[in-house]
Amino acid sequence: MARPVLFLLPPGFVGAGGRREYCPECAEMWGFLHYFPAIREAVDTRYEGIGQPREGLVALLGDGLWNCPTLVLPADATGADHPDVKTANGRRYIDSARGIARYFANLYGTPVPRGGD
Repeated sequence: MARPVLFLLPPGFVGAGGRREYCPECAEMWGFLHYFPAIREAVDTRYEGIGQPREGLVALLGDGLWNCPTLVLPADATGADHPDVKTANGRRYIDSARGIARYFANLYGTPVPRGGD
C-alpha cells in the first residue's frame, strides 16, 4: 500500500426503512477533500457499502473494524505517531472525520477543524 486508503460510504445509499441516506462524517471528508485537492490526489479513496461487514476494511484491519470514514495509513507513513492514530492487524488507521482532518493538518499544514478538540 503506497498511499493512505480512505474508506467512505457512497454519497447516497439505501438505509434503514428503505430511505435514501448519506453519512454526515463521510460528507465532511468530501468537503475537506474539495477544499484541499492536493490531499484528494494523495489518497486512494474507496467506497464501502452500508452493509456490514465492510470487506475492504475487514481485509486490512480485521473483523469488527468497519467504520466509515476510516483512513488506513501505509507502513511508512509520516506522522503516524499522531494522537488520533490507532493500530489493528499490524496497520495504523484513523476512524473519524475530525481525526483524519487533524492528521492531515499536522502533515500538510492545512487548517484544523473547528471544535471537537
